[in-house]
Amino acid sequence: MPVLVYTLLRLVLFALVTVLLWAVGMRSWLAPLAGLLVAWGLSYVLLAKQGRAAAEWVERRAAQRGERRPTAADEDARLEDAADEAARATPADEAARADRPADEA
Repeated sequence: MPVLVYTLLRLVLFALVTVLLWAVGMRSWLAPLAGLLVAWGLSYVLLAKQGRAAAEWVERRAAQRGERRPTAADEDARLEDAADEAARATPADEAARADRPADEA
């Protein structure tokens, strides 16, 4: 599971940088904040391979899952669109729909 490995490596890097900053004398609440920023930059450079592997894994998982199932919000939006189209329909539109075969509608 590359995502877990990448996340753990980033957390370890953050902890190491924060401890290093604390050891060199930055003993305030800014040490973890600075550690976060420095670890973010270092992880971008040092953990690029693991980051790509994690991104590829997530992409493969998304492709395997296929199309997502419709949610209640999707159904609500579909019903709202249908009601809006019905409200905007003119008599000419209704006549055109009635003339079309059912498989085209």
